[in-house]
Amino acid sequence: MAASTEPSLALFLAEHYDTVKARHPGEGRRRWRLRVAELFWRLPAEQKASYLTSISQNPLTAESIDDAAFTNDDDPFDAIAEDAPGVGILLRADYTDEHAWQNFYSKLQEAEAEFASEAAPDGAEPAEADMDGEAPSAAQAAASSSTDAEGDTTMDDDDDAGADAEGDDGDEAAPIFFVVNAPPADQTRFSGISNLAALRLLNDVDVRRAPKPPPGEKRLKPQNRLVDHDGWQEVYAGKTVWIYDARSNQDQCVRLVSPRSAALYGTATADSWRARVSHVCELQVNMASGAMTIDFGGLDRWDYEERTRNLAEAVRPVS
Repeated sequence: MAASTEPSLALFLAEHYDTVKARHPGEGRRRWRLRVAELFWRLPAEQKASYLTSISQNPLTAESIDDAAFTNDDDPFDAIAEDAPGVGILLRADYTDEHAWQNFYSKLQEAEAEFASEAAPDGAEPAEADMDGEAPSAAQAAASSSTDAEGDTTMDDDDDAGADAEGDDGDEAAPIFFVVNAPPADQTRFSGISNLAALRLLNDVDVRRAPKPPPGEKRLKPQNRLVDHDGWQEVYAGKTVWIYDARSNQDQCVRLVSPRSAALYGTATADSWRARVSHVCELQVNMASGAMTIDFGGLDRWDYEERTRNLAEAVRPVS
C-alpha cells in the first residue's frame, strides 16, 4: 500500500477532524476541514516544522486518506460541487442585470455547442499554453483587470444550496460547466462572493509547502496563508470555479479562480483573471485535461484587487 509523503493536511486532519466534527455538529465536511486548518495555522513555526517531520516518519497510506471521514463526509454543497455534471462550476454572483446575464448565458451555450462540434478526435495531440503570449487564442483571452464587486460573502452551510442549475437537456453529452443561477431566496448567499469564499464553499481546503522565493528575495511580510506562512500555503481541491460578477454585465467575462498559487513566489491561492465567455469552454477543457498550464510566462498578471480582498479575508477566523 503506497504511503502519501507529499506534505498536506491529511495527517493533521486524521488527528483533529473527529474532535472538531463533534464540537460543531451539522456543519459539513468543508467547514470542518476549514476549522482543522485554522488549528494548523495557529501552530508556532517550530510546531509546523515538527509536523513536516511527522509526515515523513508516519505517512498515511493513500487508501486510508481516500477512506477517511474527512474525505467522504457529506457536505451541504456536494450537490453543486461534486454530484452535478460538468468539469467546472460557473457561479453567478451578480443578479442586478438579468438581460446581461441572459446574453452571457446564451453565448456560453453557443460556445459549449461549438466546442463539442469541433472537439478533436480521440488521440489528437493536445495544445500547450503557458500564457506567455505564444499560447492558442483561447489562452490569450484573459484580460488582466481589476474587479471590485462587493456583496454578502457570509454563507449558511446548514442549508441546502438551493441553487438552480442551467445546462443542456436531453441525451447529449454532459455540459462542460455546471451553472449555478440561484433562485431569489438564495441569491444573497452568492452575491458579491469573493474568490476565497467561493473556494471554501465548493472545494476542500488543504495545505502544501509554499513555493520558495527566488535567490535574494525575502519572504512575504506580513505572512499570509494564501502565499506563504511559515513555509506553508493554503490550497484547495475540487472542480474549477468561475465567477460571473458585476463587471461581467459589461465585459461578458468571468473570473477564473486559482485553487493554489502559481509557481511564481508572491502569487496567491484564490488569485483570478478574467476570461471572455467565447473562450471559457476551451480553457476549461484544456486545463482539466492537463493540456494547458496558465502561468503568464512567469509574470504576475493576476487581478491585484481580488488578491488583496482574498488576503484580507484569509486571516479572519472561521466563524
